[in-house]
Amino acid sequence: MNKDSQFIGGDDRSDTRPILIVPYMWIGDFVRNHTVVRVLKERWPNRPVDLLTTTLCAPLVDYMPGVRAGIVWDLPRSRLALRRQFGLAKLLRERNYGTALVLPRTWKAAIAPTLAGIPERVGWVGEFRFGLINQWRWGERKLPRFIDENAALAQPDGAPLPPEWPVPQLRVPAEEIARWRQANGLSAGAAVALAPGSVGVSKRWTYYPEAARLLVERGLEVWVVGGPAEKGLAQEIVAAGGPGVRDLTGTDLRNGVVAMAAAGVAISNDSGLMHIAAALGTPTMGIFGPTSPYLWAPLNGLAATVVQNKSVLSCQPCQSTICKMNDHRCMRDIGASEVVTIAQRVLGTKVET
Repeated sequence: MNKDSQFIGGDDRSDTRPILIVPYMWIGDFVRNHTVVRVLKERWPNRPVDLLTTTLCAPLVDYMPGVRAGIVWDLPRSRLALRRQFGLAKLLRERNYGTALVLPRTWKAAIAPTLAGIPERVGWVGEFRFGLINQWRWGERKLPRFIDENAALAQPDGAPLPPEWPVPQLRVPAEEIARWRQANGLSAGAAVALAPGSVGVSKRWTYYPEAARLLVERGLEVWVVGGPAEKGLAQEIVAAGGPGVRDLTGTDLRNGVVAMAAAGVAISNDSGLMHIAAALGTPTMGIFGPTSPYLWAPLNGLAATVVQNKSVLSCQPCQSTICKMNDHRCMRDIGASEVVTIAQRVLGTKVET
């Protein structure tokens, strides 16, 4: 196959062969992968689409329209784990996939689809994966954004980028939200969900405790949403905000998804929960410092993109996980009262002065 090759199946809309997507496994990237699903379903409405997933991301699959199933298989990040790869390949072979879209540009991501004998293995050349990828694509470095690299693989080779990609979607049934509220003893009123976590330390806004206190003073219910790593921070926020703040952090991502679906507005760092909230259609405020909103904001759009505007910082955006210049001013100069005022505006409530 050469770089100009098309999928063997072409664009026959009656094709029914299953498709496997091998995605990036960070939560935010996994949510954005739903755009790839939507492009594939527009191209081949009769081909089932499955997603390879980790245990962490698996709950997201249940809320993604157009996805038939998630293939849960945890592989260690730091090594090839060939025995695990052979086990995964056996499982994939049994499902008789016609096509695999391998989004990560690594050897490791392409091993199991190759061992499984999936006939069409589509991906960027990446780490010179000749023999593993047999439907090569070139030129990903010229594409403007990460989502363009991923979604372009679902198009015919050489097709121009559309003006806009289909946005990721997550849908939580209303009855599930009602059961979740009841189980957690929550009222039916609008609440502000705070997502203070992020993989990169430099992406974490540090004024969530003060923001929670101000929100409660203005009569709003506040939820802290996140994983086990945010438990300590959630306790600080609860201590600052008092009884009006609920700690909803936990080990099950499903809890975070439903919380974001139930919230009236979400305030989040550039993180997986920001992408979850936006994909659910919850009005979402994304606080950005070291990362670029153009590159990393949800495709769904944000109710507000919050960035510091007190000064011009030559280092911003640095895309670094640790601040090395200007004492984290890109985040430190965003005040709690500013964020709370925007949140109230998004909720449509009166701002007290």
